Amino acid sequence: MDFQNIPPVEKADFHLDVAFHRANVKGSAFRDSLKTNDKLQKAKSIELEKIKIIKKTLMERMSKIMTAFPDFSGLSEFYREMVIALCDLDEIKHSLGAVRWANKNINIFSTKYSEKIRKCKDMNVISRYKKEYYGRISSVLKQISKALLFLDDARRNLRQLPKIDEELFTVTLFGFPNIGKSTLLSKLTTSKPDIKPYAFTTKGLNLGFLEHKHCKIQIIDCPGTLNRFNTMNAIEKVAYLAVSHLADLVIYVYDLTEPYSLDEQKKLRKVINKPTILYLSKTDLLLKQDVNEFLGKNAGFIDLELLKQKIFEEADKKKFTKKED
Repeated sequence: MDFQNIPPVEKADFHLDVAFHRANVKGSAFRDSLKTNDKLQKAKSIELEKIKIIKKTLMERMSKIMTAFPDFSGLSEFYREMVIALCDLDEIKHSLGAVRWANKNINIFSTKYSEKIRKCKDMNVISRYKKEYYGRISSVLKQISKALLFLDDARRNLRQLPKIDEELFTVTLFGFPNIGKSTLLSKLTTSKPDIKPYAFTTKGLNLGFLEHKHCKIQIIDCPGTLNRFNTMNAIEKVAYLAVSHLADLVIYVYDLTEPYSLDEQKKLRKVINKPTILYLSKTDLLLKQDVNEFLGKNAGFIDLELLKQKIFEEADKKKFTKKED
């Protein structure tokens, strides 16, 4: 599922400005092309053309909003739960329903006022119908202003979700915030995640890939999570769901330089119910004695090539034939 290509959802006034401006520009060009000297017929033709342009512009823009968002009923369990974690799924559906309602009423009012103007025999009444039509159309768009704003917020949240191949053998990097998971991803793969020296840098999921026997291994850098699963925020839920639904293997990253105690990190590790291998980060900041003591007690890795070899071994155990490159 690719959420990256959902375009911005503009405000109601923006859609109206585009439609009305386009109607005025094309209406003027249409006026110049008319050959009739009948003022009434000319006025009718111009206003009918403007209504046609406004209707076409707004209905196309509303339709693009509706089709830009995925069919949520067809999402996998992982993506569905991810959407729920980042957004209010019911509110997204309600907001898209409001856009659908607007689209329907744009069509209804455009048809209604086109018919009125077509039958009209008074220039003043045509002018009145024109004002009424513009007012009705503006009212329709203003009534969905909140829905449009919500959908744009939802779009920004959903863009945090990368396009993940759920068929590939998947390794997730898991652990507390700011312990070196993104750095490890950049060393294992060609991924260049945004790495900053403070907690919760990773807001979504960063992806990288390893090649193995002409196939890909998908590695996901999860947002840092704390050991408070009953009160997780959205960022932590992203990490939890990635491990729960996607991970064939978890690399649990320990960091002995951070304020999180070793006991806290071990406690968090216990919530993982997937095959897990350990990696000790930031060893350049530790005494060699402390590194050796940790490795002796926990059978973890510090060597990247050995870590990669272990990943390949685990992938082979899963009969890694899910997808060829």
